[in-house]
Amino acid sequence: MEPFSIPLETIYLYGLIISGILTVLYVLFADVFHFHGFGDGLDFLNPVLIFAFVTILSGSGYLFERLSSLHYLLILGIAAVAAFIVVTLLNVFVLVPLSSAEESLVYKESDLRGRVGTVITTIPVDGFGEVMIDSTSGRIAKPASSFDGDLIQSGTKVLIVQVENGVLQVTVHHQLERFV
Repeated sequence: MEPFSIPLETIYLYGLIISGILTVLYVLFADVFHFHGFGDGLDFLNPVLIFAFVTILSGSGYLFERLSSLHYLLILGIAAVAAFIVVTLLNVFVLVPLSSAEESLVYKESDLRGRVGTVITTIPVDGFGEVMIDSTSGRIAKPASSFDGDLIQSGTKVLIVQVENGVLQVTVHHQLERFV
């Protein structure tokens, strides 16, 4: 069958190329457009899933048209079922887990107040040093100055009092003794 006097192979190939390009562009620029689907209950209408469905449908339709002698409606049905299965697996095993993942590496500077770190570069009286803060997601090294105006030697445990312009204001951390 040749709708619009164009072979079905060509239509499938054009669909594959166009939807493949749109899928790549959407994946690269989705954050720019801040698009998160068509409402709360319609997550299956996510553009990534729609573009992937059309891409897989077009690709498998093109291959079946090219490599088999099946009827065009049977080819369309097989391609649609294959695309539906692959897109469902993509949604269940990739998109849903990614959407519920936490951003564990992100921190705000205001969250650093009250944390304890270790001086890795000595902090002079009127200058800057460096403090290493251990966290569950790794280590953070930040420039620091003394809150009290004291010299703080390398290896000293410090308490972060405040953060100003990306520089930690720290003081020596005095641990209270415990009597057991």
